[in-house]
Amino acid sequence: MLELYLPVFLFVILATVLGVVPIALSYVVAPQKPDREKLSPYECGFEAFEDARTKFDVRFYLIAILFIVFDLETAFLFPWAVVFTDIGIFGFVEMVLFLVILIVGYAWAWKKGALEWE
Repeated sequence: MLELYLPVFLFVILATVLGVVPIALSYVVAPQKPDREKLSPYECGFEAFEDARTKFDVRFYLIAILFIVFDLETAFLFPWAVVFTDIGIFGFVEMVLFLVILIVGYAWAWKKGALEWE
């Protein structure tokens, strides 16, 4: 019975080694010299170690939501394009409806000024 679990055990060991060894090697080989530039915030607009209740601009949320919406659009368009010839006119109409809804959302975001960054 134990020999049935041997491949699973070897896989877990191999996965652990492949996950831990590169991280350990980076600590051994790479220089560990944090300076002010490395510890500064990177493209987020506010300091990372401030009060968690600080207010920041809502445009960060809008950009994130727009990215998710259009990323999902791409995720739906690729499989649809692959099976386009098999799904017929019904699939075409459904995708056109989906794209119309996304275009309405895009126009709304554009009208609200979510795409303009000052």
